[in-house]
Amino acid sequence: MRKRNWLSVLLASVLALCLLAGCAGTSNEQGTDKNAATERTPIKIGGSSTMAPIIAKCADNFTEEFKTWNKVDPSLPEEPIVIFVSTGGSGFGLKSAVDGTFDFGMVTKDLKDEEKAQFTDGTITQLGSDVLDIGVNAANPVAKVKPNLTTEELVAIFSGKIKTWKELDPALPDRSIVVAVRDLGGGASEVFDKAVMKGTPISAEALQIPSMGALAGKIMDNADTIGYVSSGLVNQNPDKIIPLSVDGVVPTLDNINSGAYKIGRPLLMLSKDKPDAKEQTFLDYLQSEKGLKVVEDMGYIPVVK
Repeated sequence: MRKRNWLSVLLASVLALCLLAGCAGTSNEQGTDKNAATERTPIKIGGSSTMAPIIAKCADNFTEEFKTWNKVDPSLPEEPIVIFVSTGGSGFGLKSAVDGTFDFGMVTKDLKDEEKAQFTDGTITQLGSDVLDIGVNAANPVAKVKPNLTTEELVAIFSGKIKTWKELDPALPDRSIVVAVRDLGGGASEVFDKAVMKGTPISAEALQIPSMGALAGKIMDNADTIGYVSSGLVNQNPDKIIPLSVDGVVPTLDNINSGAYKIGRPLLMLSKDKPDAKEQTFLDYLQSEKGLKVVEDMGYIPVVK
């Protein structure tokens, strides 16, 4: 049943990235002791679309460097390293880590106390932090005319009260504002609601985008789009997406680290049970200098070790 569940998850995911070194079979026996179940390959990781490229790149580097588990640690079996990374959102990652569909869930939001309680026998590991920039298309004159927005203006835009750029500022064109948000109820939308909207509903006309990459793409494709987008994607597309200040605070590294810029979230890896030897080895790699460099290279803020 566990195997069938995983296959259905791969088919249903918005995006699946498969990183495979060699071929490995899986046992039909449903063992309950993770540390004894060396046949439990591949390692299955899923959830946040923001974290997926980071973990996929780390998994790629890891498999390229070591190829087989015994080359990582001589006490591990001489088996090909097989790691699957699948997206679906933070909520999906959280749920699937709890029900055992994934060995690790990728989640980009602050966990509530009741959510943390589900991982008391497992691990909650922060690899870094992400900031949600208020991004606009580089061709949008708002970046020059009004590069700073207040929280009140953001609430008015994202709730649909302000519908055109000219309503925001008379010097801006009389064109409709296209509001783009992540699917409501996801990690990013929860962060934005907590930091900005504070319970005010998002406009029914807003475009709900299924992944952060697609949201960034929407901003890059349409000059009238505004949305909250991961700083990593903004940093990767500096000539296409322009971040706006919020309440006079620019989303710089210093302002992020000091907490002055408040629209932020952690990059978390969750496991319901204690990781087995192979899972712990990969988790250690993610927290190593090599793993954290990938976090930084992709434009995010790695944890300080």
